[in-house]
Amino acid sequence: MAKVAFIGLGVMGYPMAGHLKVKGGHEVTVYNRTGAKAQAWAAQFGGRAAATPREAALEQDVVFACVGNDDDLRQVTIGPDGAFAGMSAGAIFVDHTTASADVARELHAAALAAGFGFIDAPVSGGQAGAENGALTVMCGGDASVYAKAEPLIAAFARACRLMGPSGAGQLTKMVNQICIGGLVQALSEGVHFAQRAGLDVEAVIEVISKGAAQSWQMENRYRTMNEGKFDFGFAVDWMRKDLAICLEEARRNGAQLPVTALVDQFYAEVQKIGGARWDTSSLLARLK
Repeated sequence: MAKVAFIGLGVMGYPMAGHLKVKGGHEVTVYNRTGAKAQAWAAQFGGRAAATPREAALEQDVVFACVGNDDDLRQVTIGPDGAFAGMSAGAIFVDHTTASADVARELHAAALAAGFGFIDAPVSGGQAGAENGALTVMCGGDASVYAKAEPLIAAFARACRLMGPSGAGQLTKMVNQICIGGLVQALSEGVHFAQRAGLDVEAVIEVISKGAAQSWQMENRYRTMNEGKFDFGFAVDWMRKDLAICLEEARRNGAQLPVTALVDQFYAEVQKIGGARWDTSSLLARLK
């Protein structure tokens, strides 16, 4: 059993922190910007709620975070009330936020200078993966630090791998989002085409999902897409935030992402028709 903190109790962080307590058996302290949510988590799982990130991090072995973006991450780590101000030498900060590789390297350097470890560890698997403890975790950082953190991450992960030095986890998550964007657009067009052609969409997917077209998106989203329901996962606003990170990194490293840029604009159209909080499969809606 370890002493751990979890900062950020959104749709991902809330169940992840719960798995650390229940499945991992760790002593867990939580912090959330909305304090009532931290109090609710503590009441449900028997942990402790802290008033600031610094307080949450005091005397902890490992501090986890899962917040919205680069700015949110800096707010909970840097400054007198930030988690870094409360962390002890030899502790580890594990960041599950989907953020830029730049902020990962920046915070890794700050942690190293202060005498503790930092791992960038974005996740894939969505809310369902978090609730079921079946996330895929992509990590960047020092191998010795990762080796200590990985057994704790296992409480909510089905797969976890060190991808390289600081920032490599975030870069791998960018690849993940690039692939998802293209897949969802292709699936949307396929379902749309089948509908307009008068085909039985259920039958079509039953057949093609056994062949080369198969994907997680096809298996898990085609039915709700066919029914015009888009409230089953990762929101369009969040996806656009992630794709902006991908496109910015591509401008930096020279990668060509024409489909990703196009899909990002399609998601902008979905936002304009009121779908900002719809899930990413709502690309189908703009085709209609």
